[in-house]
Amino acid sequence: MIKVGIIGGAGYTAGELLRILVNHPEVEIVFVHSTSNAGNCLWEVHGGLFGDTDLRFSDSYDLSAVDVLFLCSAHGKSREFWAENACPDTLKVVDLAQDFRDESEGYVYGLPEWQRDRICAARKIANPGCFATAIQLALLPLAAAGLLPAPVHVTAITGSTGAGVKPSATTHFSWRSDNISTYKVFGHQHLKEICRNLGLIQPSFAAACHPERSEGSPIRFVPMRGDFARGIFASVTLDCPLDGEKALALYRDYYAGAAFTFVSDRPVDLKQVVNTNKCIVAPEVHDGTLVVSSVIDNLLKGASGQAVQNMNLIFGIPETTGLKLKASAF
Repeated sequence: MIKVGIIGGAGYTAGELLRILVNHPEVEIVFVHSTSNAGNCLWEVHGGLFGDTDLRFSDSYDLSAVDVLFLCSAHGKSREFWAENACPDTLKVVDLAQDFRDESEGYVYGLPEWQRDRICAARKIANPGCFATAIQLALLPLAAAGLLPAPVHVTAITGSTGAGVKPSATTHFSWRSDNISTYKVFGHQHLKEICRNLGLIQPSFAAACHPERSEGSPIRFVPMRGDFARGIFASVTLDCPLDGEKALALYRDYYAGAAFTFVSDRPVDLKQVVNTNKCIVAPEVHDGTLVVSSVIDNLLKGASGQAVQNMNLIFGIPETTGLKLKASAF
């Protein structure tokens, strides 16, 4: 059994992670750390776990007692954690924050559709961001073929869980219900990891970035807040020399061996992926313009599901273990 510890156990990503791990056939959860909830049962915070586990939150942890540690705290907290703790040489780490997504300090960027072999050999994984996952999966086949132009235009809408469990002016029900808004236009924090990675795959794309200009990113990204709880629907638009059949073939060839990313020749919707670790991409060409729809569950393929997928890979067990989840659909 893989012995698991979790730091920062009270948020949405930790709740989803626990929902997967309590039923994972290869896992034993050793501790779930939360200073604010120490002593409480997990289900008292994550109500969906009622009847599934009697585990309690702890205010202490022993890193030598686990095989893998999931870091689920806020962005910036992971670096603070390692400044205060020594990492045992045998410990595997999957970090769900953005602290090491630049692959600093020995971390490998954990997007299996791009870096599966490196993930399998890694000890420390930086789990991708949710928007970054949806957008990169829409663009990886083009970058691998050297066909990624600049600029690329992206509009993507996310559910309220993407903003975290702590209430804010733009996440509470009264404001979010029957409402849609944009935020961080052309300036979302996930742009950095997206551009870095696509530039590594296709260097000419990295050369298109002009940091001295306010519009320097070759990804022109407009994020939107949706009036639903979970899921991301990304619509990516770009110039493309391929016709529809060749674009579809390019995507199908690239994702032929992917465990969770599927290519559709029909329009897609969020309910096909919510509650799953799937991504569905749908490329279509109109008069020389490629439009790629990409849909994921922001808490699963965009966070905790992908984290478990990465854990499975680094421990050499089947990639889909514990992740055969059915979409809610209705």
